[in-house]
Amino acid sequence: MTTTKTSRRRALKLGLAATLAAPAVARAQQGWPPQTITWVNPFPAGGGTDVFARPLAAQVGEQLGCQIIVDNKGGAGGTVGASQAAKMKPDGSVFFVGAIHHTIAPSVYKNLDYDLEKNFEPITMIALVPQVISINPNKIPVKTAQEFIAYVKANPNKVNYASPGTGTAHHLAGELFKLETKTEIVHVPYRGAGPAMQDLLAGNADMMFDGMGTSAQQIKAGKLRGLAVATTQRVPEFPDMPTAAEIGIPAWIVSTWYGVWAIKGTPKPIVERMYAEIVKALAAPKLQAIWKDQLAQAGGESPAEFAKRIRAEIEKWQKVVATAGIKLD
Repeated sequence: MTTTKTSRRRALKLGLAATLAAPAVARAQQGWPPQTITWVNPFPAGGGTDVFARPLAAQVGEQLGCQIIVDNKGGAGGTVGASQAAKMKPDGSVFFVGAIHHTIAPSVYKNLDYDLEKNFEPITMIALVPQVISINPNKIPVKTAQEFIAYVKANPNKVNYASPGTGTAHHLAGELFKLETKTEIVHVPYRGAGPAMQDLLAGNADMMFDGMGTSAQQIKAGKLRGLAVATTQRVPEFPDMPTAAEIGIPAWIVSTWYGVWAIKGTPKPIVERMYAEIVKALAAPKLQAIWKDQLAQAGGESPAEFAKRIRAEIEKWQKVVATAGIKLD
């Protein structure tokens, strides 16, 4: 009898809570979406994040019946834009489009004024792209990964590699490669993947440990030479390109992923709606074609799954940074 009364009281409390919460949910959904939504991209235009963020924003905006503007705020490996986004109002008018780099940043930048897990609300991963060794064939006279390793061993600190910035996945892919091959290559950080790629194509940089999202077309066009992918299996579009294990460095496994976050405190109904719209957009044929062209795996994991990925990546890169002794340039 006591148990029954307790259960009734609990049910009444839950019912009352739901009744009180209903207006709050309605208010959160009322007037949303606004006419314009901003997705803050913390990297300059033209980089890997842009490759996925812009077509996705256009598709989601079309579905919602509003305009989604991708606002590039590059600098310091994506931390400048992340810091600015973290301070914006959680009213559903601003979202953050970040990358794996933001799970690395806490280990590299000791004085960040934001916390990825405390200041942002995970929505979903949108794309995952394998890393590739991309060289300018006019700067480095090799044709295979083995020849490349031999070349840099014979020329310590004479080859440089561009990256979108210190603490990015591209940077750590390079440092991990150096550790595994016992080579010395000079890191040159840029303000984003776009500027880094421009200098690589122009011959002002020798190579990049890059995501396929920005290198694939250049490799296909013959402007860059791809030597190996940092994956466990070969990429179907480049069947002749060996994997990390095939060139003798099985621990060199790095993929670049991109995701969307809400500002912490954004009403849950809005977060859930944005997640649903992104998943729907990722299934659109025109986006699937773009993702395929970039050799990218589409995302769509739930906010809870994305949160677990973020936590696991932060812990993984903390260990890598500590082992490699990586410090801010």
